[in-house]
Amino acid sequence: MVAPWAGGMIGKGMIKRLMDFIGRGGAPSADVDQNQELRLAAAALLVEAARMDGEVDAAERQAIAEQLSAFFNLDDEETDALIEAAGAKAKESSQLYSFTRVITDRFSEEERVRMIEMLWTVAYADRRLHDYEASLVRRVAGLIHVADRDNGAARKRVLGQLGLTDDKLAPAPASVP
Repeated sequence: MVAPWAGGMIGKGMIKRLMDFIGRGGAPSADVDQNQELRLAAAALLVEAARMDGEVDAAERQAIAEQLSAFFNLDDEETDALIEAAGAKAKESSQLYSFTRVITDRFSEEERVRMIEMLWTVAYADRRLHDYEASLVRRVAGLIHVADRDNGAARKRVLGQLGLTDDKLAPAPASVP
């Protein structure tokens, strides 16, 4: 099982690269692994999706870890380090653009649709959809140039994978604290 938001012993090299990237405000440099920058941008968007309803629960943390691990073929240690760095990056950033720019520039159309599926998976991980979560996924879809039709199809695929329908969702809380 993946430890929520890391902790313990993790690869020092990976942490150093992630923290160097964060320290530069996301600006690329020649010595930064471009794949790591892409991973951090994707992870930061997933963390932001989990935070949208004001509460990040264990199901959302697990969904983030599973999506990142599967998509980027990461082991538990790498996944934990990435989530920890992405959490810090997402918390300090007030804009989605720096993350979505990286995704748009480096992902194919199919991978961008897969990114939207990952966001829906995190949004639905707690079996309810908050308006802020839905709004975030729609904004990201627009920013990474995923058509509304593809966004809707991705949402339906996720609902099907989770065995959910709109009428089976738990009601979302009325407001975020």
